[in-house]
Amino acid sequence: MYTVFMHTYSLFLLSLFLVACGSTGTLDTMKEEESSKYLRPSDQEIKDMLSPLQYQVTQQEGTEPPFENEYWDNTEEGIYVDVISGEPLFSSTHKFKSGTGWPSFDRPLVEENVMEEKDFKLILPRTEVRSRYGDSHLGHVFSDGPKDTTGLRYCINSAALRFIPKDTLREEGYEEFTELFE
Repeated sequence: MYTVFMHTYSLFLLSLFLVACGSTGTLDTMKEEESSKYLRPSDQEIKDMLSPLQYQVTQQEGTEPPFENEYWDNTEEGIYVDVISGEPLFSSTHKFKSGTGWPSFDRPLVEENVMEEKDFKLILPRTEVRSRYGDSHLGHVFSDGPKDTTGLRYCINSAALRFIPKDTLREEGYEEFTELFE
């Protein structure tokens, strides 16, 4: 009887703790996120590691200037990862010239790592894209992409990305993506 009481009491305390912490996830979701190798650093670590432009784009939902950013015209083969968490987001194999001045992709490399949210900051609603683990503002997705593929255009800020060339994928810990370039 005492054991059943203690088990029930422990579950009750755990539930209170989760509610107090504002968690809306299940225990399984929390375990999955804790075991992820792509973790979000503390706010201070993020401030310390990013340039002012990277911080403004990823943390304050800013936009960098078109045609004046690092990857808009990058044609090298490789993948693009979140500048904060390192989670893989896009591939050069899905990149296309959109003429907009920002890197454009027709799909995510790892779909689960790119989250979509409605954005009502302008008169018309848009779909904002954010990284799953880093919770970085990446840019927006539009339905004016290449019709012969997905029809989507992920318009992404270079400041939210870090490029990993295909020749360094293994040493950087992204060996599972080397087959894209073989």
